[in-house]
Amino acid sequence: MPTPGLRRVLTAALLTLVLALAGCSSGSGDGKGKGKGSKKPSKSASPRTSPGPGDQSVTLTWKGTQRTYTVHAPPSYTPGTKLPLVIAMHPYPSTGTHVARLSDLSAKADKENFLVAYPEGVNGGMNALVCCGSEDDVGFLRTVTKALVDTWGADPQRIYATGISNGGDMSFKLAVELSDLFAAIAPVSGGYSGRITDPDTYVPQSPVSVITFIGGDDKWYPVFNGGLTIWQERLKCEEAPPAKLKQKITRTTAKCADGSEVVAYRLPDMGHSWPQGKADMAEREAAVNATDLMWTFFEAHPKKAA
Repeated sequence: MPTPGLRRVLTAALLTLVLALAGCSSGSGDGKGKGKGSKKPSKSASPRTSPGPGDQSVTLTWKGTQRTYTVHAPPSYTPGTKLPLVIAMHPYPSTGTHVARLSDLSAKADKENFLVAYPEGVNGGMNALVCCGSEDDVGFLRTVTKALVDTWGADPQRIYATGISNGGDMSFKLAVELSDLFAAIAPVSGGYSGRITDPDTYVPQSPVSVITFIGGDDKWYPVFNGGLTIWQERLKCEEAPPAKLKQKITRTTAKCADGSEVVAYRLPDMGHSWPQGKADMAEREAAVNATDLMWTFFEAHPKKAA
């Protein structure tokens, strides 16, 4: 029988092989956003914004490429007030508009008083753990987050990330590579996979809590589930027995050695979808609402010191 260490190595190798065969199609969005980003001179341009309620599109030049993101502020927004911030990332190939409709996070932000940003990937995708593209999206999102803190008043202790498919993968990448910024993440039908196999130190350097939603009918379920196991092993998380919910959904919770927490909802009848989403890629009949649950989780997990 293989030792625990060997099992981890074999699991990680399997994740890489499966995703290499899958290629860049880690999700199916609305098919929009395939146009190529327009190239600009290499200098970086600061985004010009006038913070206020509602939606505002912001454009900046990042490493020679014109990049765009949309900021949504609630009706009660007043410049200078510190609000939580959620970065919401789309699948591949898709757009920020699609994930805004799917997640309904703007309506949630209006009700709960927080900011949401919807960044646009180049050619419809983000350079996440498995795919898509070669842009420095980690650097781009650090720049976006800094602008939202400096200009929009986002609270640096309450910055969160979510996304579906490619966007969910990107959430895990941000948790590791920008653990100084993000307090918690909520990957939906996405995973900690691909480039994680080596080294074992590819984990957050300061605590980042995780809530995630994965479907048993998703063809990538073994990858997402296996990646979550590796994440918990590396962070020395102690998992409690699963709670059984409606529709045979299970919820597991784990406390990790660094002070972070991992909560996982496994929906046996769901495919590559967003539980109770509002657009394409939605699992409308799910007994749990991912948007509501992630916001409750975010509220309970401000940034922790290392």
